[in-house]
Amino acid sequence: MTDHRITLAEIAALAEVSPSTVSKVLNQRDDVAASTRRRVQAVLDRENYAVPGRRMPAVQDHPLVDFVTSNLDNAYGVEVLRGVVRYAESTDVEVVVSRMPDARVRRDQPAAWAERVVASGRRGMILVTSDLTAEELAEFRARSVSLVVIDPLNPLPGEHVSVGSTNWAGGRTAVDHLIEHGHRRIGYIGGPESAECNTARFNGYLGALRAAGIAVRDEYITGTSFGPEAGIAGLRHFMALEEPPTAVFAGSDSTAVGLIQEARRLGVRIPEDLSIVGYDGTSLSEQTVPRLTTVQQPLQEMGRTALRLVLSQAAGDDLGSHHIELATHLIERDSVATLTPAP
Repeated sequence: MTDHRITLAEIAALAEVSPSTVSKVLNQRDDVAASTRRRVQAVLDRENYAVPGRRMPAVQDHPLVDFVTSNLDNAYGVEVLRGVVRYAESTDVEVVVSRMPDARVRRDQPAAWAERVVASGRRGMILVTSDLTAEELAEFRARSVSLVVIDPLNPLPGEHVSVGSTNWAGGRTAVDHLIEHGHRRIGYIGGPESAECNTARFNGYLGALRAAGIAVRDEYITGTSFGPEAGIAGLRHFMALEEPPTAVFAGSDSTAVGLIQEARRLGVRIPEDLSIVGYDGTSLSEQTVPRLTTVQQPLQEMGRTALRLVLSQAAGDDLGSHHIELATHLIERDSVATLTPAP
């Protein structure tokens, strides 16, 4: 006698919806009401329903790890991915690249993402600058999904693993460099206020100013993202001030690129009128005119470290530490001028 496998139509009848609605829930469509989605998912979970063809993921010759990012278009993410892929090649691991799921689906059905990862046979996940909720983290943990976050946008509970760089020291180094070149009016264009890496870089900025006896000026602090739009808006803001800064620490190379492009449009000369230090050390910093002085993060090493930690978790190894910080260093190029004191 064979076990009866419940069908999609039977799930629909139990949930009092149409079979097409059940299909939409299974395929993460966003045109299903939240209350209906929850009701259908409850029946799916209770009946232990699995999509035909995905009931028992085949044993894979090479473990699969998901590399998840909200932005596939920035140089930062590409550099991290290079590190992941190169380490994967040496360990017979396959890497799958995907985007963060739709925010509305994540909010209405936090378990669905974790279920999909498990059903697809993923060994673990690497998430880049992601804002995971406590509920989502709990769903992954409940299913024993090995997970590492690189530069999380929100604080993670202590049991979860993250990888970053020495952001405070990097911010301090950037501003110390500007001070050493005679600058005392120094602006900061930061990223998302909730991002831990932004908070650390900003505190490094503050620490350098205070150590040099330079007053912190609120009008010199701006920024809401790590994208070029923050650099454009930041420069416009600074140039509208009665006494604009002579130098700027940009929280990312992408932000610095936006600033340099806007400076060209406004007729502001870099570095003669305004010096700038970026952050990340991506290929963008070598392509600007002038070439960008920047604090380099070891992005490829961060990717390699993240994958190593995912595999160690999956093997049940003792990680020792749940947060890894890798050292940054300054790359001096052409975007900082020495400020000559007024006679």
